[in-house]
Amino acid sequence: MKETIEIRWHGRGGQGAKTAALLLADVAFETGKYVQGFPEYGPERMGAPITAYNRISDQVIRIHSNIYDPDFVVVVDETLLEAVDVTKGLNPDGAIVINTSRKIAEIEPLLKGYKGKIYLVDARRISVAALGKYFPNTPMLAAIVKVCGVMEEERFVMEMQKSFEHKFASKPEVIEGNMKALRMTLAEVG
Repeated sequence: MKETIEIRWHGRGGQGAKTAALLLADVAFETGKYVQGFPEYGPERMGAPITAYNRISDQVIRIHSNIYDPDFVVVVDETLLEAVDVTKGLNPDGAIVINTSRKIAEIEPLLKGYKGKIYLVDARRISVAALGKYFPNTPMLAAIVKVCGVMEEERFVMEMQKSFEHKFASKPEVIEGNMKALRMTLAEVG
């Protein structure tokens, strides 16, 4: 793994991109990594574009700024492909992970000539199957962990189980559904 992995998330308010970035920081921290997880947004409301970031490293992170040249990009809402330059600064040796049910031939023209790896995840299908509702952040979180290899999958699943048990202690059905969504995504991405 590279010394520091930098991830930029693109989503819309209310879709959980910020929450996913913060969860990734939490679970990476539990595996002994140095982490940053933070959003960038102003007074936008639900549905407005937001950006969130992660830095994950084996070394102390001394930089405190937005991420301009990410190794990986996660696009939680594919409509942003036409509204935001999601590949701006994206390392061609990294990858982009996009929530979509479309085929790669339909997506590539929207990526402004990006030549790196492209992963497509149908987070709607996965979350509806696992949770009964559309919550794209859990599948997209699992997808980026699989793609960037920041931690072992088994450890990721174990730490997410603990996190969900803490967060949803009074809603065990939510825990089960989110864990199913994680496992489904990990099995499909690759």
